[in-house]
Amino acid sequence: MQDTAASLAGCLIGQALGDALGFVVESAPPETAADYVECCLLAPRAGTRSHPGYDVGQYTDDTQLARELLRSIRESARWDPASFAGHLAGLFRENRAVCAGPGTRESAGRLVAGIGWRESGQPAPYAGNGSAMRAAPLGVFFRNDPARMLDAARDQSLVTHRDSRCVAGAMAVAGAAALASLREWRTADVFLEQVAVWVEDDDRSVADAIRGVAAWIDLAPDEAARRLHASGLDSMYADSWLGISAFVTPSLAWSLYAFLRTPDDYWATICTAIGVGGDTDTMAAMAGAMSGARLGVDVLPADLVSKLHDRGDWKAPELVALAHDCAALAPAFAHDG
Repeated sequence: MQDTAASLAGCLIGQALGDALGFVVESAPPETAADYVECCLLAPRAGTRSHPGYDVGQYTDDTQLARELLRSIRESARWDPASFAGHLAGLFRENRAVCAGPGTRESAGRLVAGIGWRESGQPAPYAGNGSAMRAAPLGVFFRNDPARMLDAARDQSLVTHRDSRCVAGAMAVAGAAALASLREWRTADVFLEQVAVWVEDDDRSVADAIRGVAAWIDLAPDEAARRLHASGLDSMYADSWLGISAFVTPSLAWSLYAFLRTPDDYWATICTAIGVGGDTDTMAAMAGAMSGARLGVDVLPADLVSKLHDRGDWKAPELVALAHDCAALAPAFAHDG
């Protein structure tokens, strides 16, 4: 097991790189995303394409908000949802958020207007993945205290997303990152069952979807995607196959599948997360965070990590330093192996 600093840095950089690579084909249909994986990421020509209007290596609000979450911890020397809400509001007040979804953007507007974090989130039935995409660092930070981890993941979700599926999705991503970093699981079934148990009291439908991923693990991505579509799990794309939407449940399920199919191969995990099409940046961010938490920064492609940035700022060294600073604040009773 890696120490907390190594796992937290791997989680954040693994997320940022998956996010930046997936951003290139965000919202693209499956055929376009699969071609990008085959002809660019596996060619290899990764790092030669960018999202229109942005430089290579730009990550989105998925990573910006995970970063702001950690910045709030460093600033407060503890987890404080009100501090995080302030950081989130600042990002939007200064118009620095990159490609944020409608739920996060509207919630940020309420925070900027002075509404408190407990009332700012989008209510049900809006169920985007905006609070799940940023939750992984909390899992590593609280990896030896599941109860506090789940409470923190729940609270940070409420800042922007109040639907129980969003809350459960955020808890699941945090829990998956924690388990990935601890390596205290033997099989995908065991991993998925633990994550499902953690979230089922908040939303049973999300827990059931997590358990259902076990049936896909041994399938090739094309067949797994067909199973997901046929299951009706992604109700936004029920009538046609346009990849996986930003609805929290299917994008969470695919991210878990991508990671657990190849838990010791970051690159394969990212390619699987992206190749299905749809909300590719967020699925690659979530799966990349899990993989990075398990494997650490050193196994990630250094040439691509060196290209990461947020409009020229917050590059990999600054993100790693932030992770290390926060790891030093992790609960004192945490036991690193």
